[in-house]
Amino acid sequence: MNIIDVIMSAGKTSVDVALYTLIPVMIIMLIVMKYLEAKGVVDAIVRLTTPLLKPFGISGLAIFALIQLNFVSFAAPIAALAIMEKRGTSDRQLAAALAMLFAMGQGNVFYPLIPFGLHWGNAIGISIVGGLIAAAVTYHLFGKKLSMTVRREEVTESLNDKSSASLIAIINGAGADAIRLALGSLPMLLLSLTIVGILKEAGFITLLTTLLAPVLTFFSIPEIYVLPTLTKFLAGGTAYFGVISELLRKGLVTPEQVNASAGFLIQTFDLPGVGIFLGIASRFVRLFRYVIPGVITGIALRTLIHALLY
Repeated sequence: MNIIDVIMSAGKTSVDVALYTLIPVMIIMLIVMKYLEAKGVVDAIVRLTTPLLKPFGISGLAIFALIQLNFVSFAAPIAALAIMEKRGTSDRQLAAALAMLFAMGQGNVFYPLIPFGLHWGNAIGISIVGGLIAAAVTYHLFGKKLSMTVRREEVTESLNDKSSASLIAIINGAGADAIRLALGSLPMLLLSLTIVGILKEAGFITLLTTLLAPVLTFFSIPEIYVLPTLTKFLAGGTAYFGVISELLRKGLVTPEQVNASAGFLIQTFDLPGVGIFLGIASRFVRLFRYVIPGVITGIALRTLIHALLY
């Protein structure tokens, strides 16, 4: 095994993903989101939907985080979560919000996969359903013993400056943010793909596939899912996209298989996602054990729906 070759291959894939996929998609989506925020559209959506979604245990800021996760990237809801913590959102609502976000898919994987055949509308709709179910079961069942005390009143307001920014300023600001987010993913993406490449070259993937073969055969699951699944849960969504897009280009995976597995493989409940979200505040770490069952419920529901559809 040549380590340098593995690193160079991972580096090429990482740069290709960041420069030619993530940056274009992120720029357009962030421009749209920032423009809607500046015009007050997002705040209007929050005000209108908060009463409807209260049975799910979701507050106004959590709805904002839902929109950001599904339509921008896995990192976009961090600001909303941080403000929820700062404003003293109750433990029960915070746990529901975390379960929702972990169970849903992220825009930075959904959108780049559209050219490869992902049915975006179905994927987004199922993602939101799975997230809301995860929030509901966490709020009403798994986290029902958590405190409902709000340390200070949570108000639904914009997370961004809504001064009269020009369209050019919005475009420039969104472009800069998109480039920063995309390039910021490079170190983790490169490291993750390198680790996966080393495991593959060392024969670990083949060994794992062989060990899992009876189970995969019993459930009629193609063995090609082993590599992207391992990549997803060890390295995160961006690394998963790097691997699955390469498999798609080589014809080893079909668009139908990507759609069928989207409920299970496009979500934020992986090592990088857990580390990033739990790193926002110590309270999140304490709530995590109440969140896990709800997350599993939401992802299981999404997996079942995608499997039945495709």
